[in-house]
Amino acid sequence: MTYTIAEPCVDVMDKACIEECPVDCIYEGGRMLYIHPDECVDCGACEPVCPVEAIFYEDDVPDQWTGYIQSNADFFVDLGSPGGAAKVGKTEYDPPSVKELPPMGEGH
Repeated sequence: MTYTIAEPCVDVMDKACIEECPVDCIYEGGRMLYIHPDECVDCGACEPVCPVEAIFYEDDVPDQWTGYIQSNADFFVDLGSPGGAAKVGKTEYDPPSVKELPPMGEGH
């Protein structure tokens, strides 16, 4: 089990969670952030600092957003496990399920 970032993060990417993550497992895609399922240590530090309440423990993801569990995993298919988001920096990649969403977030 791990934490998952869901739809409220799309086109928002506040990044407070990145600052709180002690293991640097939150990666930045083109439209949202993703938690690496193998690098996450389930500490939960990211969850309370998310201003849009987009982070959930995998078992607690609301039904309408359970697809984001797979989207988070899909983000890392080609990237693999680089051992920290700081090494990678921002990528422009998002899985098709996220990339194809209409614009979201504030101002949309």
